[in-house]
Amino acid sequence: MRLASKIFLALAVMVVALIGVASLSLRAIDRLVDVNRQIATETLPTLRLATFVRDSALSLGRLDARYLVLRDPQYATLWEERATRTAADLETLRGFAGSRREAVHVAEARAAFEEYRRLVTEQRALLDGGDRRSALQLAETRGQELIESVAASLETLVQEQHAAVVKAQASASRLESRTWTGVLIALVAALGLSLLSAAFIAHRITRSLRELSEATAAVASGSFREPIRAPGRDEVGELAKSFNQMAARLRQMDETKQEFFARISHELRSPLTSVREAAHLLRDGIAGALNSKQGRLVDIVAQSSDRLLRLVNQLLELSRARAGLLPMDWRRVDLDRMVTRTLEELRPQAVEGGVSLVREKAAGDVTCMGDEDRLTQVVVNLVANAIRFTPTGGTVVVRLGDLGQTVALVVEDTGVGIPASALGTVFEPYQQAHRDRGGTGLGLAIVRGMVEAHGGRVVVESEEGKGSRFTVTLPRGRDHS
Repeated sequence: MRLASKIFLALAVMVVALIGVASLSLRAIDRLVDVNRQIATETLPTLRLATFVRDSALSLGRLDARYLVLRDPQYATLWEERATRTAADLETLRGFAGSRREAVHVAEARAAFEEYRRLVTEQRALLDGGDRRSALQLAETRGQELIESVAASLETLVQEQHAAVVKAQASASRLESRTWTGVLIALVAALGLSLLSAAFIAHRITRSLRELSEATAAVASGSFREPIRAPGRDEVGELAKSFNQMAARLRQMDETKQEFFARISHELRSPLTSVREAAHLLRDGIAGALNSKQGRLVDIVAQSSDRLLRLVNQLLELSRARAGLLPMDWRRVDLDRMVTRTLEELRPQAVEGGVSLVREKAAGDVTCMGDEDRLTQVVVNLVANAIRFTPTGGTVVVRLGDLGQTVALVVEDTGVGIPASALGTVFEPYQQAHRDRGGTGLGLAIVRGMVEAHGGRVVVESEEGKGSRFTVTLPRGRDHS
């Protein structure tokens, strides 16, 4: 999947999750609106109208009684108006009935009320006929029963409507609580899913970029060996594959270079040795006496051939060390004795440079298994470098230490130091921190090759302008066949 597709997918997951939360919220709100609409448009109007009709029916009974007693036509007229209105309200109430039970209560109230209206007509006829007593008796008995029947039916309807309102409100409250809980859970889950998907994609991308960054730094320092993983098919995966191809090509070029130098060095060694020996024979007068000019030229040839031969030998040693083919003469080496002898050989060089060469006394057992000649070369290279980069009046200190399973060799100076930018490459071939001071850039690379051939390691600590400290740690014992 391409990188753009991954980013789009993460954003799409976030959008879909938010749309899901919004849809859930809208459905919940719709349910709440339905409940509230039912209460506002059906239950409450029915409740108000039923209460009003019940009160109207009771007031009609009182108006009828007053008319029968007082025979005031205004009471009759008012009774007719309210009776007509009550009949219309009962008809309206029938349309509000939302259940079968409600419809039964309304029907009972309407039937009782119609019966009551017919009874009132009968009362009026008796009254007009002069039988006032019978009219009053009919109103107080059957008339009152019918009015109470209407009121009872409507009261039952009111109670049921009130119970329905309470139930609807409780349902709305529960629905609101569940809605908020559901929306919050859905929102948290949606955000968590979105963040998780975004974090997963970001982690995949940054991990690949971090590996590329580390590998690039390793290539820059010359320590990159293994190809990096390139599992994806996106742009980062393609970049990783291209990087691996580039690194492989660089390794191939480096191996070709090393092979070239090794082959050339081997081919140069024999003729250079011959030239050096011939120069020495001429200088010693074996082929006849030389004048001063000839002697000076022969000295130049001898010195140049010696320097070239040392360079060729260094190249050969480095090539063998890098290939793991360095010949080793394993035996128990007394490092204290070996270092003492080596420093005595280097002391004239230190005196010539005006540098104090200090040998600190070793404490404990400082012997190890190794090749004495190779370890001597390590000490020579480190101490000679320290002397060369330490100005007049400075000090070079060499100490040995017993670290239990390992032995430590420390060479510390008060010289010019190594720039921080060069600390990571000082052990690489042809790398020099101070090119203006000469050298081939092979000495420290050979030191590392020799130390690693012994199973040890060498590290450097330095501050520019204050000096450097090289620490070599060697295993005390090692089995070899």
